[in-house]
Amino acid sequence: MRLYNTMSNKLEEFEPIEEGKVKMYVCGPTVYNYIHLGNARPIVVFDILARYFKYRGYDVTYVQNFTDVDDKIIKRANEEKVSPEKITEKYIQSFFEDTEPLNVLKDIKRPRVTENINEIIEITEKLIENGYAYEIDGNVFFDVKKYNDYGKLSNQKISELEIGARVDIMEIKNNPLDFALWKKKKDGEPYWDSPWGEGRPGWHIECSAMSRKYLGDTFDIHGGGQDLIFPHHENEIAQSKCAYHGHFAKYWLHNGFVQIDGDKMSKSMGNFFLLREILGKFSGNVVRLFILSTHYRKPINFSFEDMENTRKTLKNMISSLKRFEAVLKNLQSLINHNNLKKIERTDELYKFIEEFKEKSDDFNNKFIRAMDEDLNTPQALSTIFDQIREMNKFSDIIEKISDKEKSEKSELLSEVLNLSYKSLKIKIEDVLGVLMINEEKASNSELSEKLMKLLLKIRSDARKNKNFELSDEIRDGLRKIGVEIKDNKDGTTDYTLV
Repeated sequence: MRLYNTMSNKLEEFEPIEEGKVKMYVCGPTVYNYIHLGNARPIVVFDILARYFKYRGYDVTYVQNFTDVDDKIIKRANEEKVSPEKITEKYIQSFFEDTEPLNVLKDIKRPRVTENINEIIEITEKLIENGYAYEIDGNVFFDVKKYNDYGKLSNQKISELEIGARVDIMEIKNNPLDFALWKKKKDGEPYWDSPWGEGRPGWHIECSAMSRKYLGDTFDIHGGGQDLIFPHHENEIAQSKCAYHGHFAKYWLHNGFVQIDGDKMSKSMGNFFLLREILGKFSGNVVRLFILSTHYRKPINFSFEDMENTRKTLKNMISSLKRFEAVLKNLQSLINHNNLKKIERTDELYKFIEEFKEKSDDFNNKFIRAMDEDLNTPQALSTIFDQIREMNKFSDIIEKISDKEKSEKSELLSEVLNLSYKSLKIKIEDVLGVLMINEEKASNSELSEKLMKLLLKIRSDARKNKNFELSDEIRDGLRKIGVEIKDNKDGTTDYTLV
């Protein structure tokens, strides 16, 4: 397997640090707003990478954080006149609601910055002790000029660097490029006790602390959007290497932007579509298939026309797999009700079956080669479409042969088609994560679940406000349509279909 390493700017053979295991860290969202399609791209890309490693037999530890203390969060909280905690809880919950339809792996570790303040303080102390950081008036800064390899990831020289996003110009710093590890408390901001007084962590130090806590000083893969290369990932490398002298991440992977009319989709530019808006028109499987149809390092230009085309493609894939299921069901029925004869190797149908088996194996090998070549999902999809076409041909032949011949050869036909069908479904669903389910039914199910949550929230609020008439009306109305609700002692409510 070869992956494009941003650090070396070339494709490199993937060799895990520990045999049979992969440790990967991907920067997650800053939770001050709903995520847009551009935010969703790394979520899908690195989910597929983790799935593929599992498919190849690796034990995967995958960490993706939530940044739940940040200038943008504080600004949003002040605008809405609520606590930062209320903002972060709202948008973390929204993150899970919005990504649920994307079929993301459930075993991803998702630490929050606020849960790792002690680890952040520890690494900051270590940087001061090692001579790479300094404290001024309760603020702690990393001394960029002390780290000789600064700029290596982004391929820039310190003398030529322009100050990137989130690098504050503060007069008290020794150098404009020095970045904050710890920020002194300001009025109206969340804060924690530290050796330098009350304050909060800087942005970059957070990921260094969390990746080390869950993956160690050295791990296999660090990923994120290409907009994070500088300054965020550049600063992470500087902090982690100077604090603990490990290698930090061995491979650096970055996905390209989602664009609209050639411009990057972003909240700051105002040219974005929230993921939840898109999911109101298309299923999560359509969104996922749309994202993986372009190589992860290339930009994707978003349009609703392309999304409609992706929907049609997915519909055709689902129809084909439904057809294979029907053919298999028919063959299985014949197996259960007939005395089967042994098939001779000279039989022409047997020869066709052998050729089909070889083609199926070839499709699997081509899929692996595509995914091994820097996670080339468009090429992997191409092999899947080729396999679907071949299976359609096989189904055509099965449907045309006589019932007698089909009956005689049903066991072999079923075995071969079933093996090809299973391998195909594993590649589509388990590796690429696109579920072959009826979109309309899935959409209705998701809508029903959301409506139930809304009704239960309205009823809960009614009970808190002692509006028992409305509370009882909702309960009795739900019972009439077959939904029984139960109020628990802890204040929560469960429901069951009766």
